[in-house]
Amino acid sequence: MESVRAVLIDIDGVLTVSWRPLPGAVEALERIRAAGLDVALVTNTTSRTRAAIAGTLSAAGFAVDADDVLTAPAATAAYLAEHFPGARCALLNSGDIGEDLGDIAVVDDRPDVVVLGGAGPEFDYAALNRAFGHLQRGAELVAMHRNLYWRTDAGLQLDSGAFLVGLERAARVEATITGKPSRAFFEAALARMGRSAADALMVGDDIESDVLGAQRAGLTGVLVRTGKYQRETHERASGTPDHVVDSIADLPALLGLTP
Repeated sequence: MESVRAVLIDIDGVLTVSWRPLPGAVEALERIRAAGLDVALVTNTTSRTRAAIAGTLSAAGFAVDADDVLTAPAATAAYLAEHFPGARCALLNSGDIGEDLGDIAVVDDRPDVVVLGGAGPEFDYAALNRAFGHLQRGAELVAMHRNLYWRTDAGLQLDSGAFLVGLERAARVEATITGKPSRAFFEAALARMGRSAADALMVGDDIESDVLGAQRAGLTGVLVRTGKYQRETHERASGTPDHVVDSIADLPALLGLTP
């Protein structure tokens, strides 16, 4: 842990649940920053912009601003601008993320790319069937993540990864993933911080997308037993986390930071 200079932290399920701080989370983040470590909050959340997320976290007591946050929508916009410049994109997402999509052209008819964000009421039969039709006509498929579910105060809620699998199978295509666990997402976060993977640690509650994805990109992975964590999922995972702690409150001690 002595080599760690940068800490990437998932938000939902690690710092907060339903945007309310988990016990010890605010204090843990303060101690990490006080130790001089770089911090980036990296999230597959697709319902809010970076600025809105930072504002909500700040109101909850976290000392963060929009520059500290990297979202899957922001990473998706960068990917589309690089690989599909000028493309017409059909967006299926729950929440207003227009600010983070920049100049991406969002259309309803004859798109070049179908972009899947986070699930919500918008993911009804008609919307999914329209996306299926676009894919049959040759549109590319880009998804912000493959998360199957997330945790709220009401328990686990279905996410867009469950629908993505169906679209891929039905249209016989494979989506490009732009958020976690894609290597490009972690590399983008590290590039913004000016750090290498060997210097960095990723903390998350999703063993596949957060932790093992980061480890495959060369970062040290830390799994927390909060948020969507389930022992069965941990035991059936495709790999082993470098470290497992009960919560973000235990991270300063794992890093060897003095109280």
